[in-house]
Amino acid sequence: MQQIIHTQGEYYFSSDKSLMQWERIHEWLSQESYWSKNIPYDTVTSAGENSFCIGVFYQGQQVGYARIITDYNTFGYLADVYIISEHRRKGLSKIMMECIMKLDWIKGLRRFMLATLDAHDLYKQYGFVQPTHPNRLMEINKPDIYISR
Repeated sequence: MQQIIHTQGEYYFSSDKSLMQWERIHEWLSQESYWSKNIPYDTVTSAGENSFCIGVFYQGQQVGYARIITDYNTFGYLADVYIISEHRRKGLSKIMMECIMKLDWIKGLRRFMLATLDAHDLYKQYGFVQPTHPNRLMEINKPDIYISR
């Protein structure tokens, strides 16, 4: 079932996982992203299947992606957000964020988090701020996990 969330000219945004082009998603994440270089294909597909996903499509090709790791009630973590370079500067990331933030279940989350190296200004527009109590947050971080496999 095609769940088109939004259309913008020739672009459409959908949460229908049957439309996700896992090969293209894997290619971008494993080769272009700074956070998941060399991520295995099976990891990308499993992560996507176990998350809420939104794809951005142009002429039948996936040109953007985001996924939310969530329980749909209390917590969400926004991850793997990208628009391929040829389609940037067209407001697509903003539209994708607007689609996400309008979802009823997103509005009801107690905590919605993300990590970013360089897109703070984008996410601030949608209410994301530095953690109120960063000293309460902890992590196990393995940045080279896909390289050492």
